[in-house]
Amino acid sequence: MSIKLRLTAWYSGILAVMLLAFSASIFGFFYINTYGDLQDRLRDQAKGESLDVVFDKRLDAQNLYGQMYFYDSGDFIQSLSLKNIDLRFDIPARQNLKVEEFKDAYYRGYHFLIYQKAVYIEGYDNNPAAVLQMAAYTGEQDKLLDRLKTILITGSFATLIAAFTFGLFLARKAMSPIGKVIEAAEGIQTGNDLSVRIEYNGPPDEIGRLIRTVNSMLGRMEGFYKNLEDSYAAQRRFVSDASHELRTPLTTIRGNIELLQKVWELEPGENPSLDEAAIRQISVESVHDIADEAQRMSRLVADMLSLARADTGRTFEKEPVALEPMMNEVARRAAFLPREAEWITGDLSGLNGKYVLGNKDYLQQMLFIFIDNAFKYTPSGEVTFDAVVYQHQVGIRVKDTGIGMEKDEVPHIFDRFYRADESRGITEGIGLGLSIAKWIIDEHGGSVEVVTRQGEGTTFVIWLPLLFAAPLE
Repeated sequence: MSIKLRLTAWYSGILAVMLLAFSASIFGFFYINTYGDLQDRLRDQAKGESLDVVFDKRLDAQNLYGQMYFYDSGDFIQSLSLKNIDLRFDIPARQNLKVEEFKDAYYRGYHFLIYQKAVYIEGYDNNPAAVLQMAAYTGEQDKLLDRLKTILITGSFATLIAAFTFGLFLARKAMSPIGKVIEAAEGIQTGNDLSVRIEYNGPPDEIGRLIRTVNSMLGRMEGFYKNLEDSYAAQRRFVSDASHELRTPLTTIRGNIELLQKVWELEPGENPSLDEAAIRQISVESVHDIADEAQRMSRLVADMLSLARADTGRTFEKEPVALEPMMNEVARRAAFLPREAEWITGDLSGLNGKYVLGNKDYLQQMLFIFIDNAFKYTPSGEVTFDAVVYQHQVGIRVKDTGIGMEKDEVPHIFDRFYRADESRGITEGIGLGLSIAKWIIDEHGGSVEVVTRQGEGTTFVIWLPLLFAAPLE
């Protein structure tokens, strides 16, 4: 059974009980008042002398009937109204006679309300000498109560049917938004369209809040699903690019090993052009190539491990790091990197007494990535390294006068395995360095600013938040 049918059944059942109680109360009120008045009239009429009551000529006008019966003599006295209809009421046995009582009786199909009481006379040893019976015909009262009962029953059933019909209509109308929720959920289950939203123009009631919550949930699911798809796509691209990058050194290593195997397996005099000196030269060159490719693979694996740590949400310990000593150390060591450009270190004295909360090793790794990147893409010219302090931040600047980039390439330079098309295949590298640098910057709560122009060079500014209070040393 659906919810709307259950709600309608519950409300209709409650209404039926209330109507039953209300109708019973009304009927009981009219019953008590109608027959109560008759009982009071009969009781009042029976007061006074018993024979006077029976022979009262007003009984016929009042639609009342009376009779009196004497047990010892058997005399029977009736009112004129009772004689006119030729009717005699049943006489109760003396031993069963009560002092007074009311009873219902039917004679010739007519309903009478009879009031009878015992009549005592001195000398009868507390035994009733006679019984006085006063009666009223209740046909009109019975018709009135029957009509009232019919009205109450018919009205209750009509009200119940109308309430059930309109209740079902209102329940169906109120629950129709739930049907839209079900349709949307079924559409999502059978398809992949998470952009579906449930339209609702009703009041902000429970159903409105439910639909608003479902729409919000669908929005979050759509975002999660999109992020998941992006993550899967990035993972597939990462695996594809990593496989491509690993294939090249492996191919080189394998080729050199096969060459060495062929050369070393030559019998003496089998190839006169390959004397001992030539074989030694080939061996040295092959071992040198194998060592270079192994070192390249080691760097690739190390970079991939760093990115894997970033993907798993792992972080590193942080402590106050003095900027001036760290920057001077980086500037000194960078001068020994392989380069064609001139290395220029700016004034770093403004960093004296300035600290950042971070990890010194990772910060140095990040700076060397930017410096090495500047050297790679600056075949001639200069690379400048300096810093500036601005609004509780330090901006570390690495500027080169190299090949630069197009503006549409800037949003992608921090993607894994990405290298500008102009440099692909010309400069060394696998395109993971800037991704690692961006992760280190994010972990330190910083940001990076890129200014570049094709053929004129590139400037990276790494912004890091300063510590407000220097640590005690």
